[in-house]
Amino acid sequence: MIWIIRLFLMTYAVLYFGIGAWAIIDPVKDALELSYEIPSFMDAVGLKVSGVIGYSEVAGLYGGINMIIGLLCLLGLFSRGIATYVLSLLAFLTFSIALGRYLFALIPSTPTFYNTFFIFEVVTFVLSLSFFLYMKFLYNPRKSGNVENVATD
Repeated sequence: MIWIIRLFLMTYAVLYFGIGAWAIIDPVKDALELSYEIPSFMDAVGLKVSGVIGYSEVAGLYGGINMIIGLLCLLGLFSRGIATYVLSLLAFLTFSIALGRYLFALIPSTPTFYNTFFIFEVVTFVLSLSFFLYMKFLYNPRKSGNVENVATD
């Protein structure tokens, strides 16, 4: 089970770091003159920036936060404590976002909450919470407390 959790953390490290980098690079991608076309982050998430501060907000909220979550997922591969923390953070964040979508949809004449982002958030919440509970309460690799045979081992 621990390898499944590590695979999950590695996948999410790549995913979140990639999304964060994409959000930061998106406003300046035309100036980079790349030989290939990067799809627009703003179009993918349905945003339009109307002022200069908007680019900074996208870079900070979508870029910075997602990159740090990705880095934390990567660090979680090497530390049980960090992995437990990251799993609780992922569960909290994705639940909060999904709840916000659901509550917004309760307002009359607003669009439905049910979309691919919502499904991703719910699946991430369920997996993160399940893995967190496993790490917190079930995964307990303890060394033998029997010190009588230390010299003979």
